[in-house]
Amino acid sequence: MKIPFLFSFPTGMCLLLIPGVFPVSGEGIIGGKEVPPHRRRYMALIKGLKVCAGALIKEKWVLTAAHCDMKGNPRVILGAHSTCHKEKYDQVFSIKKAIPHPCFNPQTFEGDLQLLQLDGKAAMTKAAGILQLPETGDDVKPHTKCHVAGWGSTKKDVCKISSALREANITVMDRKIRNDAQHYNFNPVIDLSMIYAGGRKGEDDSCEGDSGSPLIRDNVFRGVTSFGKCGNPQKPGIYMLLTKKYLKWIKKTIAGAI
Repeated sequence: MKIPFLFSFPTGMCLLLIPGVFPVSGEGIIGGKEVPPHRRRYMALIKGLKVCAGALIKEKWVLTAAHCDMKGNPRVILGAHSTCHKEKYDQVFSIKKAIPHPCFNPQTFEGDLQLLQLDGKAAMTKAAGILQLPETGDDVKPHTKCHVAGWGSTKKDVCKISSALREANITVMDRKIRNDAQHYNFNPVIDLSMIYAGGRKGEDDSCEGDSGSPLIRDNVFRGVTSFGKCGNPQKPGIYMLLTKKYLKWIKKTIAGAI
């Protein structure tokens, strides 16, 4: 039984981008374009055994995916644009505590959410800011336009992460087709707590290294990047919807840790 790969990626890989040249790989996110530096101030780069992303939701808290491995003393970098070198506005934190959702199931991906408590308070700067959680856990309707950013691979089947933050526009797809034989075929089951989104022909998608990246609609945090088949139009990216249940867990966990 073949399970879609998770969108995390080993660290230590970086490409040199040459102006005017479109490289075979290494720019992050399938399709899309490079984000102007610090345009997405809430983005958190997580560098450990693998690269993941997340979003700063409180001064000491980042929300990411539960399948992102927090072994090996990972660092959370706020204000990052490049994955290749330290930058002027970087704020680097250790993780005081990693708290995966109690119902996370690595086989079904249910509850693929994780809170990271930083070992210090993030300073709000031109490069770092908080992404507000949604007020309700309403669903996202089919055909809704969203965007997702990350430092993951730009080409399916190519194992290199991005040298800079990139972003793609993607469209939410109808759940009526998500589990049919031409798509995920119940392997795993795509349920109502998951958003199913990508480009119509796989031209825009999240990819390896993008795990934990926030899915945004009208500047509202709607989901967290979980898994997919990286540019495959039959198996586009799956995002954990920030439902009422998950929002309640997030707020309760943060309140209990203060």
